[in-house]
Amino acid sequence: MGNCCGSPDATATKPPRPAATKASPAPTAPPAAWPKPTSDVGGAAEKGGRVLEAPKLREFTLAELRAATRGFKPEMVLGEGGFGRVYKGWVDERTLNPAKSSAGVIVAVKKLNPESVQGLQEWQSEVNFLCRLSHPNLVRLLGYCGEDRELLLVYEFMSKGSLENHLFRRGSTEPLPWNTRLKIAIGAARGLAFLHSSEKQVIYRDFKASNILLDADFTAKLSDFGLAKNGPTAGRSHVTTRIIGTYGYAAPEYVATGHLYVKSDVYGFGVVLLELLTGLRAHDLNRPGHQTNLVEWARPYLSGRGKLTSLMDQRLGGQYPPKAAHSAARLANKCLAGDPRSRPSMEEVVAALEDVEAQQAPTAAGAKGHRDLPPRPGARRSPYHDSSSRPR
Repeated sequence: MGNCCGSPDATATKPPRPAATKASPAPTAPPAAWPKPTSDVGGAAEKGGRVLEAPKLREFTLAELRAATRGFKPEMVLGEGGFGRVYKGWVDERTLNPAKSSAGVIVAVKKLNPESVQGLQEWQSEVNFLCRLSHPNLVRLLGYCGEDRELLLVYEFMSKGSLENHLFRRGSTEPLPWNTRLKIAIGAARGLAFLHSSEKQVIYRDFKASNILLDADFTAKLSDFGLAKNGPTAGRSHVTTRIIGTYGYAAPEYVATGHLYVKSDVYGFGVVLLELLTGLRAHDLNRPGHQTNLVEWARPYLSGRGKLTSLMDQRLGGQYPPKAAHSAARLANKCLAGDPRSRPSMEEVVAALEDVEAQQAPTAAGAKGHRDLPPRPGARRSPYHDSSSRPR
């Protein structure tokens, strides 16, 4: 749940009531008792995805999570985002009870920072969406805790951290090769397509590199549903809501009007696809002025008015199939169309990326890229660090 452009939206449904715990007077003044979930997510099936008939979440106590994380010790911190710190913990694989590191499996425990602008609404949204949605490209929520003024969420551990880390952190990881970048793009696209294909469409609303987590095989999974929202109903094209999201990823029509379309997510995907191609952040004040906004700087290259090799990540060393790169660039350009009606659906995006994967020669190296890309920042960050920031 990254830093956002606005205040939290107050439309999330309520989470399940934790058993034998005190009602949590969270920062946003929760009700006296936690109501049962009333998820409005409809049926969907996309590449192994499904909507669960009943939630399958563990109701953890605060004591259990304190034991699992060794007392929330600083050395257990995996990273920190807008919601709060993420801790490493160990639980029994079968019972999910706290376990020793030698006998248990690793989980990620997200704990609300009391001073965060986020809180109950985001926690409720996360529980209500992820307790019902199951897909290979959505991170798995294992359980939650709401006790003694504390709000926590427990997830499967993603050993490779975030896509943001691999694209932008220097000196600690090898550059992602082309085939891995394409695999990540396809996985993330499938996750979004699943959300959009549900009976009552889910708008993710915060699609960005820091919210795409990677497992040991670099399978991409969408995380952080704190800003997710049910899509339009009754024949409407959009929902109107407060403007919240991350600068550089939010669609222009949403920023300008507060009108949120399903295809507003497609714009965000286009931004991340562009980041995969270039190895550059969507918004970076450390770059020269005309290159601060990646989308605006890259448009001439995406539309064919400039050499694509000048846009591609120089760390790839030209090791990518040129035709595949051009196809991906054209797709990114379509996703970044100013009019949401002109953008492809996520199902069409998935099909286009799968075509790119099928058509490229396994050993194709492509032409070497130019070395004329702007300098990149070199700050080191943990795999779960969220570097999104408020617009200036």
